[in-house]
Amino acid sequence: MQKRLAGIATEVYNQKCKLVLTNAEKGEDMTAREIVKRYFLFVVSLFFLGIGVALTKHAELGVSPISSVANVVSLKFTFLSFGTWLTVSNCVLLLGQILLLRKRFKPIQLLQIPLSFLLGVFTDFGLWLVGGIPNGIYAVRLLLVIGGIAVIGFGITLGVIADVILNAGEAFVKALADVTGKDFSNMKIAFDVSWVSFSVVLSLIFFDGALYGTREGTVLSALLVGVTVKLFRKALQKPLDRLLRK
Repeated sequence: MQKRLAGIATEVYNQKCKLVLTNAEKGEDMTAREIVKRYFLFVVSLFFLGIGVALTKHAELGVSPISSVANVVSLKFTFLSFGTWLTVSNCVLLLGQILLLRKRFKPIQLLQIPLSFLLGVFTDFGLWLVGGIPNGIYAVRLLLVIGGIAVIGFGITLGVIADVILNAGEAFVKALADVTGKDFSNMKIAFDVSWVSFSVVLSLIFFDGALYGTREGTVLSALLVGVTVKLFRKALQKPLDRLLRK
């Protein structure tokens, strides 16, 4: 069973690995109109990402691995919203990229700061939007997680097709892979496991040995988000590419 799960995860991350280089980094020529359309699509992708993360957060069964640390910290330090802590978390990952890459760090990646801020705003808006959905029944919570995974997958797909900049999590993993010479997919798996483990440790410290914020929803997100991205890309890649290049 463990081998099977590892195989699924590796296949998912290998798909992502093919998409790591953005148009900006590859130096591909784009018209100003195409650039505007691609960044607009990327902002739209952040909106759906925020809504998806909010759905999984509202389910209270654990969020995706990349959001797990921000989730635990937001439960302890409530003077800032979950979306704000998500922005802080992404900025920490950006700082990590700068420290790892040093002179190889590309200034265009500083766009991660305002884009991370937007993601935080969209996430908080999403939490307000779904706040009225009753989540007292476990089956409803599970449906919220599954719905959130689908929306997150849709948002990631739009961001991949926009192909202008990496999000903070993927960019940090790419920096690690570049510096260590390791395979991106393997590094991504290691990062997700480490990030979730860190969130578990924080929970145990913050809440006197109790585990909060990381549950079955986190595992489902880790296994299924990549699958939904693959499905959405099959349907959306070609029509959106044509639209972007018009």
